[in-house]
Amino acid sequence: MVSITPVKNDRREIFGWLAYDWANSAFYTTVVTVLAGPYLTALAQDHVGKAGVVLHLGPFGSITSDNLFTSTLGASIFLQIFLLPMLGSIADFTPYKKKMMACFCYVGVVASSLLFFVSGTNYLWGCLFLLISNICFAASNVFYNSFLVDLTTEDKRDKISSYGYAAGYLGGLVMLFVNLAMINFAPSFGVDKGTAVRISMLVASIWWGVFAAVTFMLVKSRHPEQDAKGKSLVTVGFVELWKTLRELAGLKYTLLFLAGYLLYNDGVQTVILNSSIFLSQELFISKGLESDPTFLLMIFVIAQVCALIGALAFERLSRLVGTKRTIILCLAIWSGIVIFAYGFLQSEFQAQIMAAFIGLVLGPTQALSRSLFSQMIPKSRESAFFGLYEISEKGTSWIGNLVFAVVVGTTGSYRHAILALIVFFVAGMVILVITNTTKAIHAAGNLTPEEVAGK
Repeated sequence: MVSITPVKNDRREIFGWLAYDWANSAFYTTVVTVLAGPYLTALAQDHVGKAGVVLHLGPFGSITSDNLFTSTLGASIFLQIFLLPMLGSIADFTPYKKKMMACFCYVGVVASSLLFFVSGTNYLWGCLFLLISNICFAASNVFYNSFLVDLTTEDKRDKISSYGYAAGYLGGLVMLFVNLAMINFAPSFGVDKGTAVRISMLVASIWWGVFAAVTFMLVKSRHPEQDAKGKSLVTVGFVELWKTLRELAGLKYTLLFLAGYLLYNDGVQTVILNSSIFLSQELFISKGLESDPTFLLMIFVIAQVCALIGALAFERLSRLVGTKRTIILCLAIWSGIVIFAYGFLQSEFQAQIMAAFIGLVLGPTQALSRSLFSQMIPKSRESAFFGLYEISEKGTSWIGNLVFAVVVGTTGSYRHAILALIVFFVAGMVILVITNTTKAIHAAGNLTPEEVAGK
């Protein structure tokens, strides 16, 4: 029999939940954000030349060595659009949410670990492994995010969600220091930098798997309030996905918030996913210099430190001015960041300053959005709604990534591509301004944090 614990705000379970962000952020930060893009791009460019054609897609054009990485992420994201909402709907009808989360987690760990064997001209295999691991990463996060509702009451959500991201940034920071040492001192270990990069991706993948085990030991499964009643899970998935979409259509302000979130977080994720290759190309390759993995790792060390600070500091700010206003402030800063990257970024020092600002607003934008959305969805429907939410969560930006790849492919300019993302921040900010979040929470049958706390 599956054990059930109806008690919320249990410290042991919350610790286990926080451990998963600590675990998987090492993969996301090291593999997806920092190392895989420049590494796979460099292999492709060495093989077919800069802007050389890697794959012909007939009437759809071609994939070049320059946009291979963004195209790979785009393909994985396209598949997630259909997979993630379905998984969320299925999870709400079974007691196997934790098992499904674990399954996708460890398939992702294996796929990511296989990147260690990618070198020379087999970079397309690397793209396949990256595609699979990124899909599994996002799928496991559907269940992970929905556990936030199972484990906490409304008045604790902002705090615990922020702590989750803070744990992730700290875990990613530790892994970045390990990777920085590995790559910087590669000759001392008797390996070249390419091998050091592959070892770093392997270590980050193993980290993900090892610390995720803490989550699966401490977080308890829950019985669903609804039952599939003998129906196949695939049938349930389709039926409940349609039901979720209709239900969402009736929740006017939840739908409005989700639309705004999909836009602005698409911009956030596209900046993060492509920042490594952007800096590599603009500060090194375009100047005839070899890309510096050590510098790129240092950039993300700065971003991780500031993201940790930002997640905790802006959570306190949200208590004073409100969660929505805090997110809007963050989006205004994001707009300034992409303008700076386009028109002013010239030196490594400027890149470090920009990384600090990215980190400061990255944490609160994600953490506060997650906790706010969790209050706007009906009870017992958490996984289904987070399946839709996850379409633009960590590693799953789709429109933004497509825009970035198309702009790079047509103009050859990474600066034009980064500037194009300002549309996502401004549009998302405008939608958030006109969204009545209090009405959204009440329409979903929930209380605001202030009401729960008795303020």
